[in-house]
Amino acid sequence: MSQISQRDRWMAQRCVECPVCRHARDQQKGIAFWFVKNIEDGLCPFCKAYEKVYGKKAHERA
Repeated sequence: MSQISQRDRWMAQRCVECPVCRHARDQQKGIAFWFVKNIEDGLCPFCKAYEKVYGKKAHERA
């Protein structure tokens, strides 16, 4: 497992604060959920950092 840096933690915090990701984690349905679930692996560096720091996908409940 790779080391988690301060930058990773900072980027994961951006995902925690993101209104779209937060809505997806809370509601577990709808367009925000679909959007986050489909973009988190390929496009969003903040979602990738969230997964690295917390060990869960950005759309999964905390």
